[in-house]
Amino acid sequence: MSGPPPPYAEGQASGHGRVFQSAGDQHITEHHHHGTSLFAGTTAPGPGPDSVRVPLVGRAPAVLRDRADLMRRLRTAVGGDSGQIHVLHGMGGCGKTAVAQALFTEAVRDRARIGLWVNASERLSLRAGMLAVAADRGAGPGELAAAHSGQRAAADLVWHHLDHSAEPWLLVIDNADDPAILEQGAWLRPSPRGTVLVTTRYATSRAWRGAVLHPVGVLPTEDAAQVLCDLAPHAGTPAAAEQIALRLGCLPLALTLAGSYLHQQLLESWSMDEYRDRLEADPTALIDQGAALDSGRSESRHLVSRTWHLSLDALADQGLPEATTLLRLLSCWSPDPLPLAVLAPASLGATGLLDAVRVEPALRGLLDHSLAAIVSAPGGTGTDGDQPVRCVQVHGVLLDSVTSGTPVEQRPALTEAAATLLEAALPADGGVGGGIVALLVPHAVRLLREGDVRTAERVVGLAVRLAERVHETGDYAAALALAQEAAGAAERVLGAEHRLTLSAQQRAGRSLFRLGRIAESEEVHSRVLRVRERVLGSDHPDTLESCHGLQQPLFRLGRRAEALSLLRRAADGLRSALGVEHPRALRSRAMLIEGLAVCKEEAEFDRTSPQTVEDCTQYLGCDHPTTLAARHTYAFGVSHFGRAEEAEPLARRALADRERIQGRAHPKTLAVTALLGLVTASLGRWDEAILLTRRCIEARERVLGPEHPFLVENYSELADYLARAGQTDEAERLAREAFPLCERVLGPDHAATLRVRQVLAGD
Repeated sequence: MSGPPPPYAEGQASGHGRVFQSAGDQHITEHHHHGTSLFAGTTAPGPGPDSVRVPLVGRAPAVLRDRADLMRRLRTAVGGDSGQIHVLHGMGGCGKTAVAQALFTEAVRDRARIGLWVNASERLSLRAGMLAVAADRGAGPGELAAAHSGQRAAADLVWHHLDHSAEPWLLVIDNADDPAILEQGAWLRPSPRGTVLVTTRYATSRAWRGAVLHPVGVLPTEDAAQVLCDLAPHAGTPAAAEQIALRLGCLPLALTLAGSYLHQQLLESWSMDEYRDRLEADPTALIDQGAALDSGRSESRHLVSRTWHLSLDALADQGLPEATTLLRLLSCWSPDPLPLAVLAPASLGATGLLDAVRVEPALRGLLDHSLAAIVSAPGGTGTDGDQPVRCVQVHGVLLDSVTSGTPVEQRPALTEAAATLLEAALPADGGVGGGIVALLVPHAVRLLREGDVRTAERVVGLAVRLAERVHETGDYAAALALAQEAAGAAERVLGAEHRLTLSAQQRAGRSLFRLGRIAESEEVHSRVLRVRERVLGSDHPDTLESCHGLQQPLFRLGRRAEALSLLRRAADGLRSALGVEHPRALRSRAMLIEGLAVCKEEAEFDRTSPQTVEDCTQYLGCDHPTTLAARHTYAFGVSHFGRAEEAEPLARRALADRERIQGRAHPKTLAVTALLGLVTASLGRWDEAILLTRRCIEARERVLGPEHPFLVENYSELADYLARAGQTDEAERLAREAFPLCERVLGPDHAATLRVRQVLAGD
């Protein structure tokens, strides 16, 4: 079928007497040559290329997308007299050969350069190609025969004639994925008469010493979408093309194959939207259909299912078969950045997949061959949020390909190991590490979607614990999404009443509450409590956990007596079942401090709360989240009972601790900020109260959204403080804006709604 040429197919001219040329869109014609010497009167060990003046790699791209800066640097190099070596390096399929081919065409056409092209994928093809270059530059039959027979150093002959070339040249050494071939034969040298351009997957090598390195990566989204539109302009809109480009990770080879497939269809005419939907079933097989050939076979570098095997085979030849195992393990996770801590040699060695001492060499092998990259990822929320986390990242198309090529019987062991390693990387309960915790989430989701019954309990259990840790960092939306994903996977594989299904659902209920979705939280917790009471009994610790979870939305819904009863049941029951020092028992006791205050149980509050704070500190440590919560709720209770002077130092300490451990933007820190604003207002220090409440509102608007119940209460408080400070105009303006929110979100009889109404009335 005629049509636009594939813009980014990365090809080669292969050794062993074969070269590949493009004949139309992705149709490769294979030419064989047997027994004829390149040079009259000599006997060569093998045939050479048909030409070194033409890139035998397929047709050039119609448009080279998003390589303007790189091409500008390379044009400058070719046009100068520096004689430098330039190395294009990147993963298979990223378009290195396409860039080299575009530069080659320009150099010959516009810059009066002799263009020379050699395939370096194998030792024989490199040697034959370089000797053909020598012949092109004037080497005689006798010189060539001496080089073939070993009487003259072949590389010296080639570079002698290149250095004395009458015309300036550009020499492209393509697919140099084994730099040792170049280094051992001294084939790579600078020359004053020309520029050498190497394409390789090998990112680091001694052979590149003194060379100028140019990384070649995937395309920006807009350019990647345009590649699809270039190839299949009638298949869909730019927006649809962008969705496919994102799914394919903007990898040029995958985009080329997808676009070619959409363009070449005869019996079916899929739109881009249909193609994207079908990608989910078997992405690798569908992408590779774009490389269908007349002969029914495809060359490895043109297939996403095979292009990586070239690098893995090379690693195995170098004594690193473990690289394949490591890449298969990485394919269990998401293409998002994975903290390097997950691949700790001791942890990985303990899984039995790899010897601990082989983990580092295997990873370095993947990095050297551009199958993986080291990246810095933002640290996420928490006090370590500004500290980048070193991660390893693998392209999504590569991971899909490796997954499809992994023997089915190996997947459970790999999935089990992947879950074990994520679990080992979780920071200790109550410790810092919010950045790492956030980065683990997409990898846990990927494991959940495997849906293997043999590993489901391990994976769902990991996801529930991870959701709890994400919740602690204050990212309630991410915690909810992960918990819901875990609940869905558990229900599908383990059943609706499995303990892990219920744990995941309860985890989701906790996050729903923090997101202000109070009624939904109450419904989830009530349902889980009913099932646990029936299946586990009233006194089981998990049932008591459900009591703890349900009391929070009940308090917000005004059902205080019911909520306090559940909270007492949880605190007393967990203490009896697990012991006074157990974290789950202490957490319920810390929450009971607040419940007693809200329900005006001042005598019990004063009798029990100090001991709870002391027990949390003793058994969990000063900086544990539950200890922070106990001090926070105690300060709240003292303030709630009207003892502002006593509450102020307690609230200030709670705020300082929250800021130090969890950061100023953490939702729990903002809650203490609002509390201190209330305390200072009670002491008549309106300016400070206004300042603290404004700070809280500004941060909560970013974190929680404008209609979160906690934030709406803050609007009401700020309007009240402004009015009491004499700033009546601003107080009335804010009250007018807040009043409909208060009525809608909190209800007409809520204390915050009544407070705003008073401001508007001028009381």
